[in-house]
Amino acid sequence: QVQLVESGGGLVQAGDSLRLSCAASGRTLSAYGMGWFRQAPGKEREFVAAINRSGSSTDYAGSVKGRFTISRDNAKNTVYLQMNSLKAEDTAVYYCASSRSSNYVTSRYGYAYWGQGTQVTVSS
Repeated sequence: QVQLVESGGGLVQAGDSLRLSCAASGRTLSAYGMGWFRQAPGKEREFVAAINRSGSSTDYAGSVKGRFTISRDNAKNTVYLQMNSLKAEDTAVYYCASSRSSNYVTSRYGYAYWGQGTQVTVSS
């Protein structure tokens, strides 16, 4: 059984930083692309960042480019999202997801497994 578990969320002030982690069991993440998505109340789940299986290629939503960094440690079967210069509009539940292939896509439909989410709240 595949499980993705996010951690690292919390309540911070605007301008602060957080690092989210996503640890996997039941699936070797190094074979798959990974993504981070987020969902704010009343809104659809949206793409945040993605990384291919080797970590050599990444992609970001325009709203987070230059502030967020996705990375992975395949030896630890873990993916990270470093979030800097946080803004109130970054408030959401953040989900990690494992792609259906070795590459990544920005559409949520390209992901086979999802974590339960971790809440990030940024106060202004």
